[in-house]
Amino acid sequence: MPSRGRSALWRIATRGTAMAVATATAVITGLAAAPAVHASPSATGALRWAPCDDPENPGAECATLSVPVDWAHPGGPRLDLAVARRKATDPGARVGTMVFGPGGPGDSGVDMVVGRISRFSPEVRRRFDIVGFDPRGVGGSNPVTCSGALLAERPSPELRSQADFDATMAYNRRLRTDCRARTGPVFDHLDTAQTVRDVDALRAALGERKLTFHGSSYGTLLGAQYAETYPHRVRAMVLESVMDHSVRATRDFLRSEAAAAEDSFQEFVKWCGGAADCALHGRDVRAVWQGLLAQARRGELADPARPGTALSSSDLVNKVAFQKFYRADYAGLATAIAGMEASEPLPASPTSTAPLPAATPVFCSDWHLPVRDYEEYASLVALLNTTAPDLPYLLPIHMAAACLGAPTANPQHRLDVHGAPPILLSNALHDPATGYPWAVSVARQLGRGGVLLTYEGHGHGSVTSGPCMENTVDGYLTGLTVPPRGTHCPAVPS
Repeated sequence: MPSRGRSALWRIATRGTAMAVATATAVITGLAAAPAVHASPSATGALRWAPCDDPENPGAECATLSVPVDWAHPGGPRLDLAVARRKATDPGARVGTMVFGPGGPGDSGVDMVVGRISRFSPEVRRRFDIVGFDPRGVGGSNPVTCSGALLAERPSPELRSQADFDATMAYNRRLRTDCRARTGPVFDHLDTAQTVRDVDALRAALGERKLTFHGSSYGTLLGAQYAETYPHRVRAMVLESVMDHSVRATRDFLRSEAAAAEDSFQEFVKWCGGAADCALHGRDVRAVWQGLLAQARRGELADPARPGTALSSSDLVNKVAFQKFYRADYAGLATAIAGMEASEPLPASPTSTAPLPAATPVFCSDWHLPVRDYEEYASLVALLNTTAPDLPYLLPIHMAAACLGAPTANPQHRLDVHGAPPILLSNALHDPATGYPWAVSVARQLGRGGVLLTYEGHGHGSVTSGPCMENTVDGYLTGLTVPPRGTHCPAVPS
């Protein structure tokens, strides 16, 4: 989730780091809960495909699809969704079109199809036209735009008093006002319930009677709500690294996120103890890590990516450790830790935290994370530190701070899906962002229609993690072969 900063503006939501989070409270309102709605008539214009403007990645086609800013008022303002396609490599074996729902929020589905098509298995590329899109507010689809100067003033999420809490609330109000003015009317219609309607319009524009969909991380929320809204329009759906939109309290949300991240840290420590090639093998890994955290808190830890600059403890956790956990790159993390430990300490200096994940307003419109006051905020931080003692100020508490006071258009609720075909869920046992219990919970909410495929390994993302996972997912997408319940696939070396 990052800035393109060419001027005083920051375009939120281009190639964000995949950040998956989930919670719950209340009942979904309005459009999202009405399966009888028909999205396609309000989408205008055929998809006029032309080669994408990316000479380094030839072969993809790009188009735009005009949709209403607010599906409740289809005659009002409109926006153009950016769409990309790569045709099936074996036209004679083509099954149809598969739509990819990107993660984040803030990841670009267009970038995925244009530049990272190898993310999909060879069989899926052979049998399907693969279509990606930038969700509203992201990338080429009317991205949220805010003042760069104002974004640079973001308060630290390490609040120390009620005055800090009040200042954050006031800052959030100023930022929302600025972003709304610069972005336009779509700013108030960024929630996933609106994007569900966009996806159905895209399905219709593609000429597909039913939707074949692969959602990853934040895209699993989109897929699940599509199945809830249009169950009879689903052909096949893979939800990979699953988010649970039924967690009902801020405390439960933060606790579950912290537990998933701490599990990955413990797995890293365990791996290093048994791997001779670990750069910290034979040492007390946790003690070394705590030493780096202490250095970072004092402003003495050199940032390996920016020589001469101090790395904050928050960025050490979220930009170094957590990103390595995403890729299950334990060897890389051990090497990075050893390198930072060996570097000369800097003179103590102030540190600043890296920009928030992109498309934060999208997240805030989907997740209701109320915090009454500083006292409650401090108790939530204490809960995080108890649950994940090795990973203070994890990204979810940053998001909770960023969403203080924000309206939520699409609040959390338990899934209510009736009439959809079997939906395949895919999750690693040790996923640092979308913990395995979330996948178990969503499968239960789907009832007989939810089939969970378990990868017994690590990392965020699993559908191509070894032949067992890949063949099972491919068989489901291409031939609608549903694996037996309880299917597990062994971990493969990363």
